[in-house]
Amino acid sequence: MELKEQLVGIQHIGIPTNDIEATIEFYEKLGFEIAFQTVNQEANEKVAFLKLHNFVIETYENKKAVMKAGAIDHVAIDVKDIESVYELVNKAGLNSTKDSIHFLPFWEKGVKFFTIEGPNKEKVEFSQILM
Repeated sequence: MELKEQLVGIQHIGIPTNDIEATIEFYEKLGFEIAFQTVNQEANEKVAFLKLHNFVIETYENKKAVMKAGAIDHVAIDVKDIESVYELVNKAGLNSTKDSIHFLPFWEKGVKFFTIEGPNKEKVEFSQILM
């Protein structure tokens, strides 16, 4: 099995914020709607997924937003089977962060994900929304 067979497309773009309400208001003015909103108890962060057609932005209030160009934190790739992708990424030697699969109680049944680092220090997240 090849890795690309498990990748579906972009799931979301992650943007940290210092003011989640202002971020939500901005993107709503652009036509985005709140698809899901919660609190990540583990990180103590307010989280909102904002959707415009098939484009999703995950914004989370962590009070660490850099407030300058390049502020996007990560690109998340939607995957079919997170365990298979994890195995393939590790086998290819791409898991330079040595990250493991995490679970968050987002959406109806949760989400599993892990993150690697690209050659330009960009974060690439592999994410599976559980159905």
